Order: sequence, then structure tokens, then C-alpha cells
Amino acid sequence: MTDNTGFATYAMFHALKLHFTSDSYDYVKYNGKTNVSKQTFSTRKDKYTFYRLSRKYDVQELKDFLVSNFLAGDVEWVGDLMGPNAEETYKKWQKTNQALTYTFKNDMIYLLEKYGIKDDAIFGVKSGSYPNLLQEVMHGKVSIETVLILDNQMNFIEKCWSKKITDDIVWPTLKRKYLRYKPFLHYDTDTFKNLTKDIIKEYA
Repeated sequence: MTDNTGFATYAMFHALKLHFTSDSYDYVKYNGKTNVSKQTFSTRKDKYTFYRLSRKYDVQELKDFLVSNFLAGDVEWVGDLMGPNAEETYKKWQKTNQALTYTFKNDMIYLLEKYGIKDDAIFGVKSGSYPNLLQEVMHGKVSIETVLILDNQMNFIEKCWSKKITDDIVWPTLKRKYLRYKPFLHYDTDTFKNLTKDIIKEYA
């Protein structure tokens, strides 16, 4: 999407909603394209809400705003994005990503001080239950960004969690949400690999 009209905003909203809620559609793979039409959009009762969003954010800001809110919880319709909660979610996401090194370092220190340096204490799945790292994320103690940065280094979500976590109701939804967020998380992989090593050395 290069322009920021009401229809373009609707198209992005629709594509990102599919990306985060379905297994068959990939926003990155299809470059945000879906089968929505301007004719269909023109008949929607909520079309003016999309126009309001298009005037509030530029294209990149809009994408970040939508991603942050789809990541934080269920967004059933565009009206869910017009209140103060959606804006607060976006600001919190911005704060985390603008200070990603700081966020990651603090999360790592918290985890290592609480669980030690053994991988299984942080990442391990015992008797099919949620690993400590996942519980910390669900309780808001550790950021999703930290989990995905670590997973990029160790691939524990697919290799371990997906195979050993027995919950088949909540976990599949969380897994999809986390993995679908990965393409929108931007950082220098080498920098964070070195940062991880340096932090672990301090606790070895």
C-alpha cells in the first residue's frame, strides 16, 4: 500500500487481520494483497472510520499501529481501534521497540536472576506444561520481542514448545500470533547474538 486512503487503510486492516488470525494467509508472502474491492468497501457502514484512521497515521505508522493491536489482543472490527486503549497499546509497543536493546537486556537479566543459566529452567517444557519463559510473557513480565529474538537464535518454539506443550486450545493461538509477528520485528541479529552471549557470561 503506497497511498493512505480510506480504502487502502481498510485493505491493510483486512490483510493484517487475516495474517494474525488465520493459518492460510501470510501478509508478507502476498505483500498485503487480498481480494477486497473498492465496491465492497463503499457499502460498508464503518467506512468512515477507516477514513479517520487514514488521516491520523501515515502508511508506516498505520501498519505499526495495526500490528501492535492485533498482537496485543483480539480486534474484531475497526471500531475497537478508535478508543484510548488502542492508542495506549500502540505507544507501549513503540516504547518497547524504540528501546529494544534496553528491553531485551532487562528481560534477560530478570530471567537469569530468577531461573539461572540452565536452558531447561527457562525454555524447558515439563510434563506438557507451559515453560517458565512463556508464563513470564503471559504474565507481562517479559516482552514478546525478547522471546522472538531468543527463538531466532535457538529455534525452541518449533523444536521444543510445539512438540511438547500439550495444551491444544490456547497455545496454538499464541504460537501463531508470536510467529506471525516475527516479520514485523526489526533488529540487527548479530548485535543481539553478541548481547545474549555477553549477558550470559556475566551469570556463568
